[in-house]
Amino acid sequence: MITFDLNCSNGHQFEGWFASSADFDAQKSSGLLACPTCNDGMIQKALSVPNVPRKGNQRPALLPSVAPAAVETVADAPANAILPPAMAELVQKLARAQSEMLDNSQWVGGNFAETARAIYYGEEPDRLIHGEASSDEAKALVEEGVGIAPLLFPVVPPSAKN
Repeated sequence: MITFDLNCSNGHQFEGWFASSADFDAQKSSGLLACPTCNDGMIQKALSVPNVPRKGNQRPALLPSVAPAAVETVADAPANAILPPAMAELVQKLARAQSEMLDNSQWVGGNFAETARAIYYGEEPDRLIHGEASSDEAKALVEEGVGIAPLLFPVVPPSAKN
């Protein structure tokens, strides 16, 4: 995973996680990126990585822009990689829970909305699934009463894992 500092044309800055730089470019050109503050679609990579101050008189440390090669998921990241220890522990617990859920569910890719709907209406066997859905598809599912939950951490399709 690569973490990019991004900003919109209105000046809001936020973070985005992508499988690669090409993944960022593809999502940007497809119009899939929007500012979480103002929903502006004019997104670009920020020019610099912000400094995060530490306690004491130590100099601020730069946030890493690329995860270490040995780290396959957020759950595998060192507890103190970016966050204070208490926050890092919580993030690791959440990442492990998501990872366990993903291990015990079926990847349905871009057919998530159709499959979730079919399971809800009893047209397919009841099972846990995960996949991709647009915000409009997710909103329609919620409006129909289909129970869905967003994933907290970025996930790549099983075929894209190293």
